[in-house]
Amino acid sequence: MDEQSKIESFDFRRALGAFATGITIITVDNGGEIHGMTANAFSSVSLNPPLVLVCVDQRARSHSLLHARQRFGINVLANSQRAISEFFARPAEDQHTPSEAGASFDRTQHGTPVLQGALAYLECRLSHAQIAGDHTIFVGEVEDLVVRDGEPLLYFRGQYRELGPQG
Repeated sequence: MDEQSKIESFDFRRALGAFATGITIITVDNGGEIHGMTANAFSSVSLNPPLVLVCVDQRARSHSLLHARQRFGINVLANSQRAISEFFARPAEDQHTPSEAGASFDRTQHGTPVLQGALAYLECRLSHAQIAGDHTIFVGEVEDLVVRDGEPLLYFRGQYRELGPQG
């Protein structure tokens, strides 16, 4: 047995939960229908060219859509968008209409769905993908973006959080 297999899944998840993250919704057009998923495994990669990454479970419906469509949106959630995060975190078969969670979308000139009211959105073209264990790392080149004022929705130790007062 190697050292890696001695790490218990529960302990690994607990350790990663100690890292506070923002929450994003990854959006993809699927034949005119909007498909989304909640993701906090998101990071910048490069400033020149502007690259970001998102990690997606290989069993997720979004996984095949990201490969097929080659274009996706990353929407950074505001602290008022918790219900939207919870909606897109559910399995696809348990999702009905995003409007039930208060989600409304616009489309970019390329047809990428972007969430109204998000703190920021980045429209990405898939640059490359790399398998990493049970997930795939999708690297996207940012082709367009919008940034708005507001406070982020955060996730820490299995709970949603908000920023405290500045001081």
